[in-house]
Amino acid sequence: MSSETSTLADLYRMMVRIRAFENAAEAASQGGVSAYGKSADGSAKVRGPLHLSTGQEAVPAGVCAHLQRTDYLTSTHRGHGHTLAKGANLQAMMSELFGKAAGTNGGKGGSMHIADFSVGMLGANGVVGAGLPIAVGAAHAQKLQQRAGITVCFFGDGAINRGPFLEALNWAQVYQLPVLFVCEDNRWSATTASGPMTAGAGASARALSLDIPAVQVDGNDVLAVHAAAATLVAEVRSGLGPRLLHAITYRVKGHVSVDLAAYRNAEELQAALKTDPIARARAKYLTLPGALAQALDAMEQAATDEVAAAVRVADAAPWPDAASAFTDIQNTGVGQWR
Repeated sequence: MSSETSTLADLYRMMVRIRAFENAAEAASQGGVSAYGKSADGSAKVRGPLHLSTGQEAVPAGVCAHLQRTDYLTSTHRGHGHTLAKGANLQAMMSELFGKAAGTNGGKGGSMHIADFSVGMLGANGVVGAGLPIAVGAAHAQKLQQRAGITVCFFGDGAINRGPFLEALNWAQVYQLPVLFVCEDNRWSATTASGPMTAGAGASARALSLDIPAVQVDGNDVLAVHAAAATLVAEVRSGLGPRLLHAITYRVKGHVSVDLAAYRNAEELQAALKTDPIARARAKYLTLPGALAQALDAMEQAATDEVAAAVRVADAAPWPDAASAFTDIQNTGVGQWR
C-alpha cells in the first residue's frame, strides 16, 4: 500500500466517524427517529440547538491530521467534527450531547459548548467569531511560555464580517503568534447566503491585506486540504507567524437539525451534494495502489457500530447531580454583585 493510499484511508476513517456521529445526533435531536428511540416522554434525547457540519468533514479531518495532542484548537457552534478530529472521546461527546454526567463537560456544555482540554480542544462557542480572540490568547500564551505547540482556530465565513475577525488577525500578525486560522467557508451565515453580505474576495483576501499568508483550497477534497494544511502548520510551527487556510465547502443541512432550509435553492443543494467529500474520497481511494473497497466498507461499519454503542451508553448514563450546577463557575463573592 502506497503512502497516499494509507493517508487517504486514515482521512476517510475520520470523515466517516464524524458523519456517523452527526447522523446519530441529528436523529436523537429530532425525537430519536430510526434506531435511536425517544425519551420516555417522547421528547428528543439531544436537547437544545444542534448545528451539523454534514458535508464539511474534509476540513477538520485534513487539518487536524497534522496536530499534536498538546496543540490547542478553538471551534464554532458547528464543532463536532473538529472535536472528534482533535482526538476527543466519541462516547464522552455523545454523553455530553445527551446532557449526561459522563459527558466531556459533565453535561453542562451540550453541543454548542463542547470542549475537551485533555486533547487541547478549548471549546466550541455559541457566539459567532468568539473563538478567534480565544485562539489568539491561547497562541500568545504559547509564545510567552515558549511552548512548542500551536493553536488552530476554526471559524465560518459569516464570522469574517464581525469585529473579532479583524481584531484577532491583527493581533496575531503584530505579535507573530503561532496560530493557524481556518475559515470553513460553507457559504451560509445561519439562514442567509454569505456572498451578498461580504465585500471583496472573502477570508483569504482579508488575511493577505494584513500580510498574513493565506491559501485557498477546495474544502471538499480531503487530500487537498491535508496537503495545504501540512505546509501551513509546518510554517506556523517554525515560528513564521500566523497563517490562514480558506477552505471552500458547503453546508448541506439547515442551520440547525430541525431547520429544513426551505430558503435554499434546491438546485444549489443538489449540485453541492455531488461534491460530497466522503464520496469523492472513496472514488479517489479506489484508484490508488493496494486499495480495496472492502477496507472502506469496514471503516464505515466500524464507525456506525462505535456511534450506536455510544448512543446506548449515553442513553443509560446518569444525569448530573443538582449540586454540580454550582461547580465550574466563577466565584464573584456572596452578594457583591448586588
